[in-house]
Amino acid sequence: MRRLTLALATVLTLAAAPAADARDTRHQFDIATAIAAGKADGTLDGSVQFHFKGARAPAVTDRLGAANTNRKTNAFGKSDATACQWVFLGAMKALQAAAKERGANAVIDIESNYKNQVFSSATQYECGAGGLMAGVALKGVYAKVK
Repeated sequence: MRRLTLALATVLTLAAAPAADARDTRHQFDIATAIAAGKADGTLDGSVQFHFKGARAPAVTDRLGAANTNRKTNAFGKSDATACQWVFLGAMKALQAAAKERGANAVIDIESNYKNQVFSSATQYECGAGGLMAGVALKGVYAKVK
């Protein structure tokens, strides 16, 4: 009887517990605003140009390979906009560092690639946000531009 009571109590407790915040809301945010904030706070140093697919870019003199980054950040207690800008700048910082390592001065044709679903915009990036985590994935091409 005691086991049955314990099992029943466990089932009732689990049924009454609130579901974890498993949302995965996709947002689009302004690229220029986020990059300006990244330059202002020193996250981005301006040594690498970023050109999203569909935006005008200078002439490419050399393509130096595929660029990919997938970053996540803690979103607990933050607004989706705050968490998404933070993780976007982390992704851009990673692209900047990898571009420098390859001798590139630009990353071109950048597209959002969250959960391997391409979102292409010259003015916005896509971020997935939940109650605990936010993520940004970007892909493009490392390049030398004039």
